[in-house]
Amino acid sequence: MLHTNALKKELGYTFKDARLLEQAVTHRSAAKQHYERLEFLGDSVLGMVISRELYNRFPDATEGELTRLRSQIVKGETLAKLSKTLGLGEYIIFGPGELKSGSHRRASILADVLESIIGAIYIDADIQTVEAVILRLLAEPIAASNPQEIIKDPKTRLQEYLQSRGIDLPEYQVVETSGPAHKQYFKVRCLIDGLKIEAQGEGGSRKSAEQDAAEKMYQRVTHE
Repeated sequence: MLHTNALKKELGYTFKDARLLEQAVTHRSAAKQHYERLEFLGDSVLGMVISRELYNRFPDATEGELTRLRSQIVKGETLAKLSKTLGLGEYIIFGPGELKSGSHRRASILADVLESIIGAIYIDADIQTVEAVILRLLAEPIAASNPQEIIKDPKTRLQEYLQSRGIDLPEYQVVETSGPAHKQYFKVRCLIDGLKIEAQGEGGSRKSAEQDAAEKMYQRVTHE
């Protein structure tokens, strides 16, 4: 049994029901009661809390601007980075096979576990409590958000960069898909035929894997 105080310092929250915290950090390879249902709930709670915060913070922002700001804050990369900072990877309970594969370092799993913990706090307490936890944990990216300085997504940045230089647009190909149908993990290759180069990305969806590949390609073509 995972101690209820194990993550108190990092999360700023002590669970009343220790079983919820244990489920929130248990991978499906380790037990039938795992984090995926809590992750589903946590994803919705996170989106709602951030949406309301941005709505109140930027009364003049358009729907599109608010949507893009929210996407930047709740994207997997941001959540995985925060999860690493909190050291959540050390608490995830895996089956022997997954543990050997180094899954505790996989960005998508780290992001999923953070969302599942958010879902667990919501069940263990209430919306006001989990809102306070979310706004504190994500205070830095929220404070940095600005409708006037919305960063374009990697695929858009890469496309515009290539178009401005008359270079062929990239192609994206799925090179590997793993995991069960409802929880697949993708590896995607980004190719620029005119430059004869490629980059590979990965993520919990084809879209996120393409964005990861595009970001790596953008960094490559702009620094060579």
